[in-house]
Amino acid sequence: MRHTTRRQLLSTTALLALTGPVGARGVSEALPRAPSAAFPPGRVTPGPYVFFLPEEAAAVDAIVARLIPADSMGPGALEAGCTVFIDRQLAGPYGGHDGLYMEGPFSSDPLPSQGIQSPLTPRRQYRDGLAALGTYCRANFGGRDFAGLNPAEQDKLLSGMEKGEVALPGFDSRMLFQAVHANTMEGFFADPIYGGNRDMIGWQLVGFPGARYDYRDVIANPDQPYKLPPIGLLGRPGWDRAEVP
Repeated sequence: MRHTTRRQLLSTTALLALTGPVGARGVSEALPRAPSAAFPPGRVTPGPYVFFLPEEAAAVDAIVARLIPADSMGPGALEAGCTVFIDRQLAGPYGGHDGLYMEGPFSSDPLPSQGIQSPLTPRRQYRDGLAALGTYCRANFGGRDFAGLNPAEQDKLLSGMEKGEVALPGFDSRMLFQAVHANTMEGFFADPIYGGNRDMIGWQLVGFPGARYDYRDVIANPDQPYKLPPIGLLGRPGWDRAEVP
């Protein structure tokens, strides 16, 4: 081994690997493994809110219901569990912007490449923003909170917030709108494991197949509609071999 070159060593290692036992096998009918067996993610389940106070959850419920309302095309963001999704995200690393540099200075006119330019974490945006929204609504709508407004009033207020035309006390209304709007979109289309997109409502609406691991049965027919049901990171009941007829 005194004069063994690096190339010779790599060649020998590759040869040993190729001549070792081969464990490949065919797969049919059912998934050959347990989904996410190596690194199982924590699955979000409905239940008591972890971050939101009751009045905050009621406001977010009302907002997401107007951003993606239920209609003739199917259920909306409220039915998809977007409030649960946002609550769990705010309670986790995202809510504190963990891992992001959050010290100043902050630019008042940032370039797109400069990223977040606010000292407020998502948790503070929601807590302070929803409190300001509640104060504004009670002062301008006869003591009613946002959840107590009728749909037309809610839509008009949200439209004004989107444009930055609503002067919430001590808070930027556009910042609050952008935060809830972005998180609602994420919750509606994220994998159901995170608490939103319940029953894969969002995926079914747009025809997204989800995390299906094998497309060989359809890839040879590109002009045919894709009719298989969507699959999440944890699979579907039909992936269980015991349920295969």
